[in-house]
Amino acid sequence: MIERIGAADRWSDAVIVGNLIFLAGHVAEQTVGADVREQTREVLALLDDTLAQAGVTKANLASVQIYLSDISTIDQMNEVWDSWVLPGQAPARATVEARLAHPGLAIEITAVAAR
Repeated sequence: MIERIGAADRWSDAVIVGNLIFLAGHVAEQTVGADVREQTREVLALLDDTLAQAGVTKANLASVQIYLSDISTIDQMNEVWDSWVLPGQAPARATVEARLAHPGLAIEITAVAAR
């Protein structure tokens, strides 16, 4: 059985298959004038919300992929990430530079969590 959270025509915010929760790429909604720190805070809050809708928390994250439009902002992103991630419960993570879908986006995060 497949369960979808936040299903739209083009994607779902998350798809649950068995005990795995696949989260779509989450991006900031407020990008005008927002730096990578502000966008990271917003994206992590959106991830928290999607995880809650799936009945879990960030403690259930198994793997995270972070896409930055400018890899030179990784230290600023990590400041926010480090204050959000649970000590001793960090998921596996990859961080790469990528051209994102819209010019104002500084960060996109996708993840896999377990129930």
